[in-house]
Amino acid sequence: MGKVCSSLTFRREVVNGLGAPVDKNEEDNKPQRRYNIRMKHLKKIHRAAVMGNILRLQQLLLLGKDVNKRDKKKRTPLHLACTIGHADIVTLLVEKKCQLDLYDRECRTPLMKAVQFQEEPCVTILLEHGANPNLTDNFGNTALHYAVAGEDTSIVEKLILYHANIEARNKFKLTPFLLAVNENKHQMVELLIGIKADVHVVDESKRTALMLAATFKSPDVVRLLLQKGVNPSS
Repeated sequence: MGKVCSSLTFRREVVNGLGAPVDKNEEDNKPQRRYNIRMKHLKKIHRAAVMGNILRLQQLLLLGKDVNKRDKKKRTPLHLACTIGHADIVTLLVEKKCQLDLYDRECRTPLMKAVQFQEEPCVTILLEHGANPNLTDNFGNTALHYAVAGEDTSIVEKLILYHANIEARNKFKLTPFLLAVNENKHQMVELLIGIKADVHVVDESKRTALMLAATFKSPDVVRLLLQKGVNPSS
């Protein structure tokens, strides 16, 4: 199991309920979608994982290369394969007994990366082999928070099946349900209510889901909450 990630200092701006990192070099100041990968900075085993070169990876492992080798950004081959979506590479690494829950420099596990970029086959492999869905990143987000933010219903359901904590709170005191309300994700709100998320939780400012929906002018979410019996006078 990966170690608890320390509270590191990064150049970040809070842009949503996840506390998403912002790449200062990106145009329009948008969060970076995937790892910034420069092949010349990678070790041989990381290059094989990035390129999806399973034969080369097998050769390197036979030569005794560390299956959990870190690059300069503390990424393992598993992190890279999960981010890009090389399910066959993920399978090989898992079969070679790699550690599933290591953190990269951004305090994210391979499972978080696979969820963040909606690589469901990689998510499935990791969960089936015991990856922990309840580890948290530097902002307290679990893999379920990332799945909700990405509006991926299939991955949300799969994480719940593998005992993801539906009431986990990040550092902004947002559960996955409150995150969905906060970001006006109607489909996610409906799904989480259906799988028995607590609709009466409050955020760090003691606001209910209904208050958040009204504050952020989300009429569809307001209607849904009222239909589900949320008390408007709470």
